Amino acid sequence: MVHTSFWLMPMNVNILGGSVDTVKKNSEALIAATMEIGLEVHAHKTKYMTVSRDQNAGRIHSMKIDNSSIERVEEFKYFGTTLTNQNSIQEEIKSRLKLGNACYYSVQNLL
Repeated sequence: MVHTSFWLMPMNVNILGGSVDTVKKNSEALIAATMEIGLEVHAHKTKYMTVSRDQNAGRIHSMKIDNSSIERVEEFKYFGTTLTNQNSIQEEIKSRLKLGNACYYSVQNLL
């Protein structure tokens, strides 16, 4: 599965698809639709990520849409949760443990 996030001020749009080609087609349709109503997709703020347990999935490092290069990322935060391209929860668990430890040590003197 491919996940792409487009940042439109002031909202975020996520496009999902079974392949990079599907996401690219849907992204092009989104860009065309936003242009019709006067919105703009900022390519420099736009990233995409392929999600798969296959180590070789999504080896393309950038995607071209309307003469703009869209960067591929390995992970990103979505509603406070870290999503990775390997669909792994380990990084999220590490992040939450680190935040919990920081909170505990910051109030340790009060306890």
